[in-house]
Amino acid sequence: MPNQFPVVAIRDAVHFPGLINTLLVVREPSVKAITGAGKGDHRVVVLSQRDMSVEDPQSSDLFNVGILSEVLQATPLPDSSLRVALRGVRRVRATKLVARSGCFYTQVEELNEQPATGNEAEALSRAAVESFMRVVEKNHQIPPESIESVVHAETPGKLADAILHHLPIKSNEKQNLLEELDQQARLHSILTLLGREEQILALRHQITETVEKALGESQREYYLREQLRVIQTELHERESRLGETEEYRKKIAEARMTPEAENLALTELQRLERASASGPESLVMRNYLDTLIALPWQKKTEDRIDVREAQRLLDERHFGLEKVKDRILDYLAVRQLRGESVGSILCFVGPPGVGKTSLGRSIADAMARKFVRVALGGVRDEAEIRGHRRTYIGSMPGRILQGLRDCGSRNPVFVLDEVDKLGQGAAGDPMSGLLEALDPEQNRRFSDHYVEAPFDLGDVIFIATANVLESVPPALRDRMEVVHFPAYTEEERYEIGRKFLFPAKREESGLSESQLLVKEAALAQIVHDYSREAGVRELDRQIARLCRKAARQVAAGEADAVCVDEQELQRLLGTPRYSRGKRWLEPHAGLAWAMVVSEVGGDVAPVEASLLPCASERPDVRLTGNLGGVMKESALAAITYLQSRLETPLRRDVHIHVPEGGVPKDGPSAGLTVLLALASAHSGTPIKQGLAVTGEITLLGRVLPVGGVRDKLLAAIASEFTEVLLPEGNESDLHELPPSSRGRLKIHLVSSAAEAMEIAFP
Repeated sequence: MPNQFPVVAIRDAVHFPGLINTLLVVREPSVKAITGAGKGDHRVVVLSQRDMSVEDPQSSDLFNVGILSEVLQATPLPDSSLRVALRGVRRVRATKLVARSGCFYTQVEELNEQPATGNEAEALSRAAVESFMRVVEKNHQIPPESIESVVHAETPGKLADAILHHLPIKSNEKQNLLEELDQQARLHSILTLLGREEQILALRHQITETVEKALGESQREYYLREQLRVIQTELHERESRLGETEEYRKKIAEARMTPEAENLALTELQRLERASASGPESLVMRNYLDTLIALPWQKKTEDRIDVREAQRLLDERHFGLEKVKDRILDYLAVRQLRGESVGSILCFVGPPGVGKTSLGRSIADAMARKFVRVALGGVRDEAEIRGHRRTYIGSMPGRILQGLRDCGSRNPVFVLDEVDKLGQGAAGDPMSGLLEALDPEQNRRFSDHYVEAPFDLGDVIFIATANVLESVPPALRDRMEVVHFPAYTEEERYEIGRKFLFPAKREESGLSESQLLVKEAALAQIVHDYSREAGVRELDRQIARLCRKAARQVAAGEADAVCVDEQELQRLLGTPRYSRGKRWLEPHAGLAWAMVVSEVGGDVAPVEASLLPCASERPDVRLTGNLGGVMKESALAAITYLQSRLETPLRRDVHIHVPEGGVPKDGPSAGLTVLLALASAHSGTPIKQGLAVTGEITLLGRVLPVGGVRDKLLAAIASEFTEVLLPEGNESDLHELPPSSRGRLKIHLVSSAAEAMEIAFP
C-alpha cells in the first residue's frame, strides 16, 4: 500500500465496504482529492464529518475510521463539480492527516474484523434478513432490489454492512457500527435497530390509518355538503327561472304588442327557459325581450291642437321666420281638422343657428307630444338607422326605435338632425335606411333588423333638418317637404338678442335687471361687429361673455351695477372681430365684389383679375383660391365671352384669384363678377364704387338667375354696399327681402352682360 491516500470528506452519510456509492463532489478539496487519485492508483479514503454544518472541515472535524474506496468513475459537470462512483474496499483508520496541494492526505492502518461463526451467527443472520424484509415491505423509501444484495451476502459481516447501507438511521449510529469490528456484536446491534424500525413503521402505519380515516370522514362530509349546496342552488335557480318566466309572460301580455311581435316574444321566451341561466345567449335573449316589452306598441299621447295657441307659442319663442311659422300653422290646422296623420314629412333647411331644432321642440309643445331628437351627423352605418342583426352580443335596435323606446310614446315629434351630414361607409348607406322610415306610404310597417317585427311609424311626426339640401340624395329629398329657413337680418338678430338672448344670459349669470344694463347702441354693435353669421349662436356666445364679464365686476365689488355703452363694450369684449364697412369698398382696376351664400348665410367676397404678359405662344389661364369645379367653369365661360367681344385677340395670361384660399368656394353665381373683374383689368378702369354683383354668365352673354338672393342682399346691406347687379330672372325673389331693408339698396336687374357692363362702367 502507498504511504498516503487522498481524503474525501462526506457529510450526513457513512460508506461501507463492498458497496458502491454515487455522490456529487462539489467542495474544492474533495474535487482535488478525486483528481489526485485519478493520477495515482484511483483509491481514496472516505471519512465522514462529525458535524455536517461545517463547510470547510479540518482534521479534527473528521472521524478517524473510514473506508478505503476505489474510484470507479468521475464525470466532470459544467459547474466544475464531479459526479463520482466509489466502491468500498475495506475499513481503515486514518493515522495522520496532512494538507497538501489543496486537499488532505492521510496514512492508513488496516482494521481486521473478528468473524462470526457457529449457530448463533447463523440465527442472527436469518433473523436480521427476515426483519429487514419486513422493514422493506413497510418502508417504501427502501428499494426492493436491496433485499437481493442482503440475501446474497457471503458472510455475517457483509450482511450487516449491506443492511446498514440501506437502513434509514442516523449517521452517527452508522459510524458506530462501522467502527464495530466484532461481526456478531454488529449483528446484535443491527437486530435491535431493525426491531426499533419495525416498531416505528407499525406506529406510523397506525397513525396514517387514523389520519386517513379522519380525512375520509371529513371528505365524505364535504362531498355531502357540496351535493346539498348544488341541489339547493338548482332548486333556487329553477324557482327563480320559473318566476322570471312568469314575469316576462305577464309583461308581454301587458305590452299589447302586434301579433307578429308577440309571437316572436313568446318564441324567444321558450328558448330562454331551455337555455343556461348564466350563458351569454341568455343575456342576448333577455335584452331582446326587454326591448320588445319597452317599445310603445300602443302607448301614445293625446293631441291637443289649438292653432291660435300654437301661433301664440311660436311667436313667443321665435322671432321672425314668418313663412316658416305660416307653413307650420297650416300643417297643424290640417291635423286639427282631420284628427289624423297628414302624411307629409317636413325638412327644415337653413344655415346653423336659425332655430330649426328648437322650432321642432315648439311644435311638440304646441301639440302636447313627446319630443325626440337624434343627431345623424357622421353616421356611416346603416345598422345605426335600422338596427343590428341579433347574431352577436351587443346588438341593439336602430336609433329610431331607440328614440321611441326612450320617450315611451309611439307618436312623438321626432327630429332627425343633420341628415345632410350622413356618410356612406363599408357597412352600408344609412341614407337608404331612412327611406322606409320617412315614406308615409311604407312606414306603417317599418322593419328594424333587431326587432324583426313590423312597427307602425305612421303616427310619428318626422322633422328632418339640414344645412344644405344638395347633400341629401334625390330619393330621400322626394319623400320630404322642404321648408327653407332664411338667414336672419341684422334687425331680426338685434330683436332676438334684446328679447330672448340677453334676458336669458343675464339670468344665467346671476344678475338682475338693475345690476346690468346694455344700451341699444352697444347691443347693435355686438350684432354688427362681434358676430357674423346667419343664425344667432355666435351672438348668444358674445352676449353670454359680456354677462360673465359684468358678473365678475359685481362679484369682485368693483361696481354695484354695470352699464354697457359702446366704449365699455370694447373694454369688456375687446376689439371687434368683424368690420364690413366702406373701407372694403375702395375701387381698384381688376377688382369686383361677388355676393355669395354658404352654410352660414350670405357674404360679399372680392374677386381679383390680373392680365399678364404672355410667357408662351399660347396664353395661360390660372384660377386660384380653392375654387370648385362649377366656379371654375363659370370663370372660363366669362373669359371666353370677353375674348369674343374684343376686336383684337387677348394675347395675355389671365390670373383670377378669390382671396381666403383656405375656404372652399363653389357655385355658378360668380360668373358675372369674374367677367366684370376681367373687363376692369383689361380696360384699367375700376368698377363703380359700392356695387356688388351676382349672376351666372353664358358664352353668349346671357345672365341667368341664381339662388340665395335674400341672403346675398342682406350681406350686401350689412357690408354697406349701395347698389347691386341682379339677374332679371330673380325679380320674383325680391319680395323675400324685409321691407325695412328694401330701401337701403339700389337694385339693377340685368338680362345680359352688355347691360351689366353699362352699369358697372357708367
